Amino acid sequence: MVLFFRTDDSVIVVEANHQFSPEETRKLCWLFGNAAALTDDSLPGWFVGPRKEMITPWSTNAVEITQNMGLSGISRIEEFFPVGSDEAEYDKMLQRLYKGLDSRVFEISKHPDPIVHIDDIDLYNRQEGLALSDEEVEYLNGLSKKIGRKLTDSEVFGFSQVNSEHCRHKIFNGLFIIDGKEKESSLFKLIKKTSEYNPNRLVSAYKDNVAFNEGPVVEQFAPASSDKPDFFEIKDIKTVISLKAETHNFPTTVEPFNGAATGTGGEIRDRLGGGKASLPIAGTAVYMTSYPRSEEGREWEENAMPERPWLYQTPEEILVKASNGASDFGNKFGQPLICGSLLTFEHAENNKKYAYDKVIMLAGGVGFGTMRDALKGTPEPGEKVVVMGGDNYRIGMGGGAVSSVETGVYANAIELNAVQRANPEMQKRVSNVIRALAEAEENPIVSIHDHGAGGHLNALSELVEETGGRIDMDKLPVGDPTLSAKEIVGNESQERMGMVIREKDIEEVRRIADRERAPFYVVGETTDDHRFVFEQADGIKPIDLAMEDMFGKAPRTVMSDRTIEENYRDVNYDPAHLDEYVEQVLQLEAVACKDWLTNKVDRSVTGKIARQQCQGEIQLPLSDCGVVALDYQGKAGIATSIGHAPQAAMIDPAAGSVLAVAEALTNIVWAPLAQGLDSVSLSANWMWPCKNEGEDARLYTAVEACSDFACSLGINIPTGKDSLSMTQKYGQEKVFAPGTVIISAGAEVSDVKKVVSPVLQPVRNSAVYYIDFSFDSFKLGGSAFAQSLNKIGAEAPTVRDAEYFATAFNTVQTLVEKGLILAGHDISAGGMITALLEMCFANVEGGLEINLDKLPEKDLVKILFSENPGILIQVENKSEVEKILSDAGIGFLRIGRPCDERHILINKDGSEYQFFIDHLRDVWFESSYLLDRKQSGEEAAKARFLNYKEQPIRLHFNSSFTGKLSDLKISAYRRGRSGIKAAIIREKGVNGDREMAYALFLAGFDVKDVHMTDLISGRETLEDVNMIVYCGGFSNSDVLGSAKGWAGGFLWNEKAKAALDKFYAREDTLSLGICNGCQLMVELGLLTPGHEEKPKMLHNDSHKFESQFLGLTIPENNSVMFGSLSGSKLGIWVAHGEGKFSLPYSKEHYNVIAQYSYDAYPANPNGSPYAIAGIASEDGRHLAMMPHLERAIFPWQWAYYPAERKGLDEVTPWIEAFVNARKWVEKHRK
Repeated sequence: MVLFFRTDDSVIVVEANHQFSPEETRKLCWLFGNAAALTDDSLPGWFVGPRKEMITPWSTNAVEITQNMGLSGISRIEEFFPVGSDEAEYDKMLQRLYKGLDSRVFEISKHPDPIVHIDDIDLYNRQEGLALSDEEVEYLNGLSKKIGRKLTDSEVFGFSQVNSEHCRHKIFNGLFIIDGKEKESSLFKLIKKTSEYNPNRLVSAYKDNVAFNEGPVVEQFAPASSDKPDFFEIKDIKTVISLKAETHNFPTTVEPFNGAATGTGGEIRDRLGGGKASLPIAGTAVYMTSYPRSEEGREWEENAMPERPWLYQTPEEILVKASNGASDFGNKFGQPLICGSLLTFEHAENNKKYAYDKVIMLAGGVGFGTMRDALKGTPEPGEKVVVMGGDNYRIGMGGGAVSSVETGVYANAIELNAVQRANPEMQKRVSNVIRALAEAEENPIVSIHDHGAGGHLNALSELVEETGGRIDMDKLPVGDPTLSAKEIVGNESQERMGMVIREKDIEEVRRIADRERAPFYVVGETTDDHRFVFEQADGIKPIDLAMEDMFGKAPRTVMSDRTIEENYRDVNYDPAHLDEYVEQVLQLEAVACKDWLTNKVDRSVTGKIARQQCQGEIQLPLSDCGVVALDYQGKAGIATSIGHAPQAAMIDPAAGSVLAVAEALTNIVWAPLAQGLDSVSLSANWMWPCKNEGEDARLYTAVEACSDFACSLGINIPTGKDSLSMTQKYGQEKVFAPGTVIISAGAEVSDVKKVVSPVLQPVRNSAVYYIDFSFDSFKLGGSAFAQSLNKIGAEAPTVRDAEYFATAFNTVQTLVEKGLILAGHDISAGGMITALLEMCFANVEGGLEINLDKLPEKDLVKILFSENPGILIQVENKSEVEKILSDAGIGFLRIGRPCDERHILINKDGSEYQFFIDHLRDVWFESSYLLDRKQSGEEAAKARFLNYKEQPIRLHFNSSFTGKLSDLKISAYRRGRSGIKAAIIREKGVNGDREMAYALFLAGFDVKDVHMTDLISGRETLEDVNMIVYCGGFSNSDVLGSAKGWAGGFLWNEKAKAALDKFYAREDTLSLGICNGCQLMVELGLLTPGHEEKPKMLHNDSHKFESQFLGLTIPENNSVMFGSLSGSKLGIWVAHGEGKFSLPYSKEHYNVIAQYSYDAYPANPNGSPYAIAGIASEDGRHLAMMPHLERAIFPWQWAYYPAERKGLDEVTPWIEAFVNARKWVEKHRK
C-alpha cells in the first residue's frame, strides 16, 4: 500500500506492506520534518518525481533510516514536487512528470524479459547497439556451432561488454599500418616500454586496477579490531603508493551529474581494488567541454563555431552539473579533491569542426596500501565469491560498448541506458569494510575487483578467470523486479565490489560488514572447471561458457590510416593591444579563476591534506600540485599534478604529448620528491576521435612521442586509460574532440612541510628568476593567447632536450629541498604574464617590477604569452641559488623583484608596460562568477565576487601559545595507553572519524571507535569513557535533513537512547560535535536542554556545499575546550551544506564559543546569525561547531599560516582545545 505525507514544499510517498499504527505515523511525521499524514488515496495536480523503475539513492537511505528507527515493512520512500502544469521543467534523464498521485504510483507494468536464444547474432548486435565488429560476430557464430547450441542474449551481451573497446583496449593492443607501413609496436607496447626502461620503484603495473610504487614506512592509526568497538593503536607499515586516473566521458555527456559522480566513484573503487585491497586518499578532476557561452560578447566564443543542437545538455549545464556530481560524490564519500584542471575549446578550420561536444570528464587520484597486499592472490577452487554494495538496477546497460562508439550514432533509448545512479554513502560503507580488512593483522581477501563497465560480468569473470566460477543468480540483490537475467548480470549499478574470500573467513568479514551496515552477499564460489556460469534458482543457466570462450579469440584489431598534415593559420596580433590581450586570456576558463569549482568541493577531509588548490590570505585557487601526508606525523606523503596540451597536439601530436608531460612535471616540481624525478610515475589518459582519416596516425605519433619522452626522462607510465570514440554526430555532421592526452603525475614526497607556494612573499631583498625548461624558441601555437584570437597557430613549442629538462627538474628539486625558494610557479596556460599575475593575486599588497631586456627574443607578445615549459622562482639567497643552478649547467635569468606598488611593471627594450593587479584579478575572477551563478544563485555568486578580496584571513595567537608539543606535555610518538578514555561515535556516511580520533589521541586520550550499530545492539554502553565526539560527514547522505536519520537512531532505539541518557546524566563527561556531529547535537537538543524551543541547522544560504579555509574568532567564553583560546583569531576548515544556525532566541541566550571573522558571505559561509560558528552548553562541557578544528591541529594542514611561525610550530592552537578536555577529564573523572 501507498501513503502520502505533505511537507512544506513536497509530498513524500511511502510504500509499505501494512497500515501504519498511530505510533508509526508519529515517527514518520517527525522524520519528515513535522509533515502532515494524509488520508487521501490520491492527490490531484501535476508532480515531478523519480522514474518509477529506479529506486533513488535518496529512497534507499530514507528506508534505512526508518529501519534504524524500529519501523519495518517499508520498501520505498520517494519525494514528489508539485508543479503548475505539464509544461514544467524537469530533468528528463532522472525524473518524470506525473498527472496526479495514487496508489499505483510505483507500479510497473513491465515483467522481466525471458531469456532469448539468439538466431541472428549480427542482427541482434545492430538492434541492441553492442558495437561488435564483423570479426567478433563471426567468432560468436563459430562459438555457437562449436558448443552445439544457440547463444543466449546474456552470453552475447556479456561477450560484448567483457570484450568491448572500453574494457579490452583493442585499439591500443592493435596493429597499426600507417602510410602502408606496419608499425613494429602496438600503442600499449610503447607505453609498457617506459616501465621496462625505467622500472625505478614500480611494484605493480598494467595488471591491476591501479599501479603501485614502493612507498615509505609510515604509521598506521587504526582500531585494534573492526568487528566491535575497540581502541585505536599505532603500528608501522611498509607502504606502496597508488596512482590512477579514469575517464567517464560518455555517461557525463548524457547525464552530467551522475555520470561524473559515478566516474569519481569508479576511480575510487579502482584504488580500493588494487592488490588485495588498498586505500584512496585524495582525488583529482579534469573537465573539458565546448564553450559555456555564459555571457554574451565574448568574441572568442562568438567567432569560433555556431551553437549546435546539443544532444543532451548544453556545455554550461555539463560543466556545472558534472562538477557538482564529482564534487558531491567525493564530499559524501570523504575523498578530498585537491588538484584539477579545466579547458573549454571550439575551433573550425580546414573544413573540420573541433570541440569537446563529447566531453572529457577525468577522475583521478592517489592512495596507498601495504607492501604485503600489493599483489593479488591466486584463487583456489572452493573459495567464496562475495559481492558487497548496492542492488542491481537497469543502469548502464551496454555502457561499456556504447562508450566505445561515437555519440549520436545510436537511438536515444540505447544511449540513455547509460544513465547512472550514484550512492556515495553506500560506497563509503563498503570502503570501510575494505579499510578494516586492509588494516587487519591478516587480510582475508584473496582477490578483489571493482564493479564498473560490464557489471557482474566483467568484475566476477576477472575474479574467477584462473579457476572458473559458478554464480547463484538468486543470491544477487535486485532493486528493480523487472530486470531480465541479462540485465541482472550486465548492469553497471555502482558502489559494488567483488571479492574472493576463503570460506573460513566469511563470518569474520560478515561481522565487520554488518557493523558497517555494508550489504554483504555470498553469491557463488570458485570451481576447477574453467567455466563461467550464472545459474538461476530453477537450474536454468543464462550464461554457461568456458572461460576461454567468454574472453574470446577474436582477430587482432588492425588500424590502417595515412598521415594528413594539418596546417593552421598563424596568430596575427598588434602589440599595441597588449592590455586587451591580457584581459581576454585571463577570461578563458582554462586560465581564469577556478573558485567556482573549489568552493564546493571538500579539500580537507582526512586531515592529511598538506597542499590543495587554494593559497594566500584571500585563498585563491593557484596551486600547481596537490600533496597529502601518508600519516599524521606530517612528513612522508604523495604529490600529484596534471598536464595537457590538446591545442598544441592539433599542430603537432608529438609536441602535444611532450608538453602534457612537461606541464605535469613543472607542476609537481614544487614538492620535495623522495628520489627527485625518479620518484615520478605517470598515468596517461588518451581521448581521441579514432577511425577518422588521419586521426589514427596522429594518435600513434602522440603515443610514440609520449613514450620516447618518458623513457628519455627516466620515468615510467604504469597506468592509464583510453577513450577513442571522441566524436559527436549531429545527423551527418561530425564534431571532433581534439586528440587529447591528460597526464597525471604521482610521486612520493620526502617532507610535506617543504612544498613551495606560488604566492609572492613580501621579502624586500628577494628576486624573481625565470628558468626555461624547453630549450626552444618562444612559440605561440597551441597557446591560450592563440585561442583567445580564434587561432590554433602554425608552430607549437616543445622540449628540445629531455636530458636538460631532467637536469633542470632535479636542480630545482635541490632548491626546494634546501628551502631556498620563497615562491614558485610554472609557466603554462596563459604564459608568463599569467604566472606573474597569479603570484600576486592571493596577496592584498605589493607587486612586481620586471625587466626582460636580457631575453634575446624581441617580441614581447611572444615572451608574455607563449607556453614554453618553464618556471618562475622567488629567492632571497640569490648567490647560493645562482651557484647551484650554474654548477648544474642550468640557464637562468634574474628578471624582477617585489615592489610596494600594486602593479606589475614590465620593462622591455626601453618600453614600459603597467598591469594593475587588482583590476586584472577581478577580470580573472569574473569567469568563475559567471559559472558560480548557475550553482549558487545570482545573489550568493555576486556576494562572493564582491567580497572575496575584502576578507583576508587575519590571525592572532595568544601569547602563551608556543607551538611546542613538549610545552603542552604531549608527544607525537606515544604508543602506549594513558588510561584517559574518549570515544568517537560515527554513523554510516560519517567520514571525518580518523582525523578526529587522532586529534584526541595526540592530546593524550585513549580513543575508542564506536559505530551506531554498537550502541543499537548494546555492544557499547559508553560507561567507561568520559568524552564522546560525534564526527563530521554525511550520515545517511543528509537525506531528510542533516543528522535527522542519525538522531532517529538515538531517539527510537532503546539501548542507544539509554546509553546516551546515562552518559549525559553523569557529571564527569564532555562531548563535542563537529559538522554533522554539530547538527546531531542540535537536533537532539543536547546544548540547550533548558530551552523550550530548540535551535535548528538549516541549509547554507547559498544552498550548496561550502568548502573554505577561513578565519574564526574565539570570543571570551567559559567552555572547557575553548576557554583558554578566548581572544584568538585562528584559521580553520569548513566543509558543509547545512551549517546555518537558526536560533529561536536572541544571542545572549546562547553560549557562543566561535564566530566567523567576517559576517558576510563567503567568510560567513552559511549565513548564520551573528556569524555564529559554534555554541556550547551553559556549563561549557558540551560543545558543537560546524568548522573542523580536528583538520587544523598541525601547521601543514592550514591553507594559510603565519609566515613568521612557519618551521617553528609543531602544532597549532587548536590542539589546546583537546588538551584542555583531557586535563578536565583527569581532574573530574570518578
